[in-house]
Order: sequence, then C-alpha cells, then structure tokens
Amino acid sequence: MSASVALPRPARLNPMDLVRAGLTGVVGRPARAVLSALGIGIGVAAMVAVLGISAASQAKLADQLNALGTNLLKVRAGNTLFGAKSKLPVNAVDMAKRIGPVQVASGTGEVPDCAVYRSDLADPRATGGITVLAAKVDLPGTVGASLAAGQWLNAATSKYPAAVLGAKSAQQLGIDHPGAQVYLGKQWFIVVGILAEVPLAPELDRAALVGWDVAGARLGFDGHPTTVYERSTEKSVDAVRAVLGQSVNPEHPEEVAVSRPSDALQAQLAAKSTFLTMFLGLGAVALLVGGVGVANTMVISVLERRSEIGLRRALGAGRGQVRLQFLTEAVLLSGLGGLFGVLLGLAVSIGYALSNDWPAVLPLPAIAAGVGASMLIGTVAGWFPASRAARLPPNAALVAG
Repeated sequence: MSASVALPRPARLNPMDLVRAGLTGVVGRPARAVLSALGIGIGVAAMVAVLGISAASQAKLADQLNALGTNLLKVRAGNTLFGAKSKLPVNAVDMAKRIGPVQVASGTGEVPDCAVYRSDLADPRATGGITVLAAKVDLPGTVGASLAAGQWLNAATSKYPAAVLGAKSAQQLGIDHPGAQVYLGKQWFIVVGILAEVPLAPELDRAALVGWDVAGARLGFDGHPTTVYERSTEKSVDAVRAVLGQSVNPEHPEEVAVSRPSDALQAQLAAKSTFLTMFLGLGAVALLVGGVGVANTMVISVLERRSEIGLRRALGAGRGQVRLQFLTEAVLLSGLGGLFGVLLGLAVSIGYALSNDWPAVLPLPAIAAGVGASMLIGTVAGWFPASRAARLPPNAALVAG
C-alpha cells in the first residue's frame, strides 16, 4: 500500500509581488482604470477642496480678529416697554469712559430726516439707504477703521460742512477721491475722506459721517448718541459687558443692547459651515458613485480574466492568493484615484485662497481622510469581485477561458 504524498503548500506572496500583480491589472486596461479612478478622484477632490477652503477662511478670520481685536463692545439704544425707540443719554460716551477697565470709547448719532445725494437735482425719495451719522473725532481708533483716501474729521473740520463717506456710500455715490461735494441735509458738504470697509462696524460702510458740532448746528441733531463703541482690556471684556448698559443709561438699563461685533463675524463663519456641509455631502455621494464604478470594473475584470485565474489556480495559487491579488488591484485603483483627488483638491483650495488674499492652509486631516476614504472604498468595492475570483474552480475557469 503506497503512502499518500502531501501536496506542497503554495508559496506566500510578499507585499511587493502583490503590488506588482495589482499594478499589472490596472495598467493593462488604462482607459477603464482612468474612468473608474476618476469617480473616486472627484469625490476626494471635492472633500479636500471644501475643507481646505474652510481652513483658509478660518485662518483669514483669525488673522483679521487678531489685527482688529476682539475687545470691542457696541452699545445701542433699544426699545422702551411700550415698543417705542429709546434714546441713550447725551453723555453716554463719557459715562462709558468712566468704567475702570475701559481704554477708549467713542460714538455716533443718527441724524433723522437727513439724506445724501450727489446732486441737488436728485429725486428726494431716492435716498439709496445712506445714513447720516454725527461722529466723534476719536471714532476710527476705537472701531479699528482706516481711510482709503483723504483724512478723518478733526477738531476743526468737525465744526464745518465736511463729511467722510463709508466705503459703500462712496461707491454708490460714484465718489473715489476727496474734494467732491455731496448734497447732504439740503446743504452742500465737501468730502474730506473715504473710509475703507470696517469689519467690526459694518454700519459705517453705508453712512456719511459728519462732525458732532456741525450736525447739531446745521442738521438739527439732538446730541443723543445712537451707538457707543468702547474697548477694554481683553481679560475684562465680560466684566465690562455686564455693567456697560447700566453705566451708559442708569435710569433705563433695560433699554440698552450690548453686543460684541467679533461674535457677529464668528456667526458669519458658522453660517458658511452649512454650505460646507452640503458640499461635503456631495463629495461623499461622488465617492460612493466612484466606489460603484470600481466594483463594476473589478467584476468585469474577473469575467474577462477567468482563463488567467484558472491558470494560476492550476499552477498552485490558492484562493487566498487570488483574492488578495484582485483586492490589491481594487485598492490600488481607488488609491491612485484618491491621490489624484487630493492633488486636485489642494490645487483648487490653494488657488481659491490665494485669489482671495487668504493664507494658504494645507488641511492635513482632510488629506489623510481623503486617502483613507479612497482606500476604504477600494477595499469594500473590491471584496465581492475578489471573492468571486477566488471561488472559481481551476478547471471551470480554464474551460470558460
């Protein structure tokens, strides 16, 4: 009775052999591979670009807030218990300055029934939404405003018919340099300066600002500020905020609204995140579609290469080796698409940031997530075709081939 001879165990494929075998399958059908990888690439590019643009936007906002400061508080007159518009006391700005930690304080007062026109022949009903504000001479330093052209009001010009236009007001009136005249409050005022946009006080962008004294003498301004701005030390902002309303209007502190303009900028960024979430969802859908494309490509590849699978099995390759070969091919296909997507997403996000004068930020978590997601998609998409290839019997595969 002859002894049974054990069959030799199939040799194990080392990682480099698997990669070479997988690349051979990918390179052997370049057109199909490119189209399959493109779906993965578009999804990853969308996700990396969105997260990169978001990171650049946040970095820009952080730089902006560091430059402007987050210690500015704004006090506005609210409404009375009966719903009427209340007024801040005439000395509200001086009252704010008396608070210990307050460093600077200034204010503006809205001049009612006063409009600004480029000509005295303009339709009086077409006000254009430009507000006339009486302004203290120390306003720019308090709110962090800068001049795009000309100069700010001083002790002399604040007593005469001189005006400084906000950035959007100047644009609307078609004025880009000092020296022009505007018809303000049915009187001619000369423009001495034009403000750049003021991020922490955007209400100044659509305003024409005149001196406190000339507003009272020529425009019927009653001297009550409508907005008080103050800056304190960073560590005392919350403490000042708690007493500011009672300090500027001791008789009716409930009629005072205190806000922090930097919070509004943060809220704007939070609103943008809603759109970022939507685009991330679209990127995830593109990834899913790309995964279906990879799975389809691998199924077709298994059907076309049954003779190759049968030959390998006949030469001693085990099911696990065949499964690993096709799984590696799917992962490489998705990985190449993910790498292309990362590079494309980075190019889009960096180009967008530079075009908007934002700091270029490399979103490392997004890059890692993009590559990881593409590899995961490849693994999931390639598992069924690889398992199907491993289950093909050698004789059936050779006959079918």
